[in-house]
Amino acid sequence: MKIARVSAWKVALPLVEGRYTWSNDNFVETFDSTVVEVRTDAGLTGYGECCPLGPAYLPAYAAGVRAGIRQIGPGLLGADPLKIDAINATMDRLLRGHPYVKSAIDMACWDLLGKASGLPVHVLLGGTQASHVALYRAIAQRGAAEMAMSVAGYRKLGYRKFQLKVGGNADEDIERIRAVAGEIESGEVLIADANTGWTLHEATRVVNAVRDVDVYIEQPCATYEECLAIRRRTPLPFVLDEVVTDVHVLLRLINDGAADVINLKISRVGGLTRARQMRDLCAATGIALTIEDSWGGDIVTAAIAHLAQTTPPDIHFASTDFNSYVTRSIATGAPERVDGTMSVSDASGLGIEPRLAELGVPDVVIGA
Repeated sequence: MKIARVSAWKVALPLVEGRYTWSNDNFVETFDSTVVEVRTDAGLTGYGECCPLGPAYLPAYAAGVRAGIRQIGPGLLGADPLKIDAINATMDRLLRGHPYVKSAIDMACWDLLGKASGLPVHVLLGGTQASHVALYRAIAQRGAAEMAMSVAGYRKLGYRKFQLKVGGNADEDIERIRAVAGEIESGEVLIADANTGWTLHEATRVVNAVRDVDVYIEQPCATYEECLAIRRRTPLPFVLDEVVTDVHVLLRLINDGAADVINLKISRVGGLTRARQMRDLCAATGIALTIEDSWGGDIVTAAIAHLAQTTPPDIHFASTDFNSYVTRSIATGAPERVDGTMSVSDASGLGIEPRLAELGVPDVVIGA
């Protein structure tokens, strides 16, 4: 089996709530996602998706996904997509860095491997270890009272883990954390996610001011070293996210005791192949993890579910149903939220089929 064509579609994903806001006044109203199709000479097709969270969140941007695919796509023609490690090695040779560009292709190859073998991706990743995975809900950054009021509505949808977006003015963030914490019920979890938005002195002020609150502190500052300094200044449980880029950082994090939980974003590390490696390292060393991505629609949500449901439950912290945040469905068969959880399909591959009529004409076509 050989790769005969690589195609990519630009897909707009408007938000249900109209706007998503996080640290440093960043916001997105419509996400620019890319759906990738890898077609083989045997007639099988695999699909992946990559959706950066705007251009100012990580070193990734939507148009860069499609530009990168134009760069590496020709070099993949004729390759065997079922030899996924070799595909990743080829992509690394053709384009140094830019793991997010490679993620959707890697994901599509896993989809193809499942379809070729007649197995769901979760079996190929080691088999499910739970009947469902718990979801968290992100609370976009707004005023403290408004953020606190949103908890009850999300609770009605079944969520029991809430990630409030902070990383702005320190005084306002202290108010936000305390206000939302006042709405949290027994058995629920609260995470204050600064998304790198605080300076070292601001983060120190905040963690000292809320040290009596039952809250996780997530990614307070921009660099690993700054976050480690804050980690050593607070007894609160600690999450690292944006600085978790590859297995080398993860090894350093484990050695330093830099976090209790990591957020493992599939596209941030280059796809399911490397995300699985890092997941297994976390399982071996007792680090809990949220399995997610930067953003996405139905295809990304399916990939998250397959990896999350094959993760040992004692270290699976939470995951995200990104397809519930947007107004547009781009594939059938994707997981849907049920009482704050989601489950994978037992269909072969990722268990999804893109709505090709909805996607329209591809923006990138490489090969026959």
